[in-house]
Amino acid sequence: MVQRVATVAFEGIEARAVDVQVQVAPGLPAFHVVGLPDKAVSEARERVRAALVASGLALPARRITVNLAPADLPKEGSHYDLPIALGLMAAIGAIPADALSGFTVLGELGLDGSIAAVAGVLPAAIGANTRGEGLICPATCGAEAAWASPEMEIVAAASLIQLANHFRGTQVLARPQPKVREASDALVDLKDIKGQESAKRALEVAAAGGHNLLTTGPPSYGTGLCQARFAFEQAEVLSHAIGADLIAKKDASKRTLPPMRRDK
Repeated sequence: MVQRVATVAFEGIEARAVDVQVQVAPGLPAFHVVGLPDKAVSEARERVRAALVASGLALPARRITVNLAPADLPKEGSHYDLPIALGLMAAIGAIPADALSGFTVLGELGLDGSIAAVAGVLPAAIGANTRGEGLICPATCGAEAAWASPEMEIVAAASLIQLANHFRGTQVLARPQPKVREASDALVDLKDIKGQESAKRALEVAAAGGHNLLTTGPPSYGTGLCQARFAFEQAEVLSHAIGADLIAKKDASKRTLPPMRRDK
């Protein structure tokens, strides 16, 4: 029987659905990952094997094949560790076979069975919510994923053991809540700018109409001062957060404002 687990592959900031198919069949002991994986995905075999052993499980002495479909789509990154591991656990009966139905899964495994943070949780959560699915992700990424929707089901675990206990019903993992990083300093205000009436008027018009803003001027002319006080809408901050999460490998829940380019 083939066990299926849903995950994603990233193309830019778009999360495309990927079907992780796990088969445990008779034959010489082997562990193969196919479906155009990169080096990080191929190395998932060793991380998954060690994480299962650390969690009190062992791979059966059979032929294990993991297919990442569609096979012509390149698979990159370490976030395939968790879906592969959960697919194997379901295939050998460590968790209920139907426990993963309706979930998108992503996360990197440590050799001790811990689940480490990965990039792209927010766009993956948005894509899963669009498809009507829940999300299984690392505990440290739960607050980030919660921004996708207040209604979607999110299971954020710190280890494989926590997930196994959750699906068996012996431990209930609460849904994470969205968080924003608290500003370390007092928030800046437009009234702090002395003079610059034309610039302040342009800021007000751009903020009111949701327009883009380009500021130019010599150094120390006040362009950076104006940009720092520009009011960004939440939707714009969210879009910048997705880009920062995937490209800069940063936690999108920690972004407060989109990046500003300041020419030197």
